[in-house]
Amino acid sequence: MRPCQIRRLGLVPYREVWELQKRLAAERAADSIPDTLLLLEHPHTYTFGRSGHEENLVWPESQLAERGIAVEWVDRGGDVTYHGPGQLVGYPIMKLGVPTNDDGRIPQADYVGYVRRIEESLIRTVARFGIVAGQIPDFTGAWVQPDAASRCPHCPPSARFAPSKIAAIGVKVDARGISQHGFALNVSPDMSYFDGIIPCGIRDHGVVSMSDLLIDVPAMETVMEKLIVEFGRVFEREMAEKK
Repeated sequence: MRPCQIRRLGLVPYREVWELQKRLAAERAADSIPDTLLLLEHPHTYTFGRSGHEENLVWPESQLAERGIAVEWVDRGGDVTYHGPGQLVGYPIMKLGVPTNDDGRIPQADYVGYVRRIEESLIRTVARFGIVAGQIPDFTGAWVQPDAASRCPHCPPSARFAPSKIAAIGVKVDARGISQHGFALNVSPDMSYFDGIIPCGIRDHGVVSMSDLLIDVPAMETVMEKLIVEFGRVFEREMAEKK
């Protein structure tokens, strides 16, 4: 199996890690580093992807300032999402393939397959804690069905009527075939921050966290360890800590 280097960064501002991703992507394209998985948490931040719509930001600037929320417009796919403490964020910097199309992009099938493997990694991770999640048509991410939320005293009412997202995905694959951005798994964040946006621009589905669904909430490091194992299995990588 090819190696994948793990870098645990702790709590890091969004823009700082975005710049790091760009540098690492250039190094990966030059084969000066192996595939790399960044694992971290962010301070309170709303990010808009390339399909972002400003109207999906609900709270006014005064409330954003009061709650200490940064807003970033970035080059990943998708609309708006929230990042904050208690959320496990992963940014894979991986060489996915050689671009073959006239626009310099990797084939669409490879791109979609990459996203599906991230979803599978997340679904397997939460399953290790007894949470059943899955995919739903037309949307990315890992989703919990309403029958699970109906037995959950902490889940928002919306989760009892439609699938709710427990992990979001928004990625970029550049013209060199290198991935950036990635996923965000809701372990135990303050879920009230999702009230400030229409997450991913989807009005008919809510968001949940592992702490909503579990009586005994695992520590972030414990979830991280399980994620590393499942990511390695799905992507067929030998996961190793950066020395």
